[in-house]
Amino acid sequence: MTIDVSRSSVAVSVVSHGHGEMLSALIVQLRACPEVGQIIVTRNVPEEMPCVADELVSVIENVASKGFGTNHNAAFRESRQPYYCVLNPDIELVGNPFPSLLSCMDEARAGMVAPLILSPTGALEDGARYFPTLKSLARKALGGTDGRYSIVPNQAPISPDWVAGMFMLFRSGDFARLGGFDERYFLYYEDVDICARAWQAGMKLVVCPSVSAIHDARRASRKNFRHLRWHFASMVRYLLSCRGRR
Repeated sequence: MTIDVSRSSVAVSVVSHGHGEMLSALIVQLRACPEVGQIIVTRNVPEEMPCVADELVSVIENVASKGFGTNHNAAFRESRQPYYCVLNPDIELVGNPFPSLLSCMDEARAGMVAPLILSPTGALEDGARYFPTLKSLARKALGGTDGRYSIVPNQAPISPDWVAGMFMLFRSGDFARLGGFDERYFLYYEDVDICARAWQAGMKLVVCPSVSAIHDARRASRKNFRHLRWHFASMVRYLLSCRGRR
């Protein structure tokens, strides 16, 4: 049965780490999307943010900083919509992506869908990749390929191994069935893990290249030792889990 996207409702979860200005611009864009029925903002660190809670926007104030998965799982418990979208605060929408994403999800009978992710210069970001292995990670460390899929804008939808957590649109029922993100990952690889578990549970993941979003990536793990440590710890945890597309 084809979904009537005009009646679809999406709950969007965004976690801010001092992204007040970016987040304010993103909320303006989300408010213009009729499919968005709920915006859940999590302030993960104290900050000035001109974000006023109303009938559409609710705010979760963290007393202490929490991890990516923990924050989005907590927001999901506040959601009341049939679709749940995990969105980075440094994402810029290109028009209204939700009608096409919901249609793509329905046509592919997928449990999760994502758009094509572009950099601010229009270059293709590494938003869809093959599952990492020791061999692929070693190749990347030596300057080889990073495991991303080669995608062309407006090509037919594809089903990659995993998509980055900067923009993931789930059916709420499927997100709940997966148990949300694994909160043992404080930061990094929780998106790889949930995609691996989705495939293992028989759920299809789809990237819809006819829809795009812009990601102003900060790449904190390349500049900050604490983030680098989290990245390495999460990578080891994932590799030891022996997960992958089966």
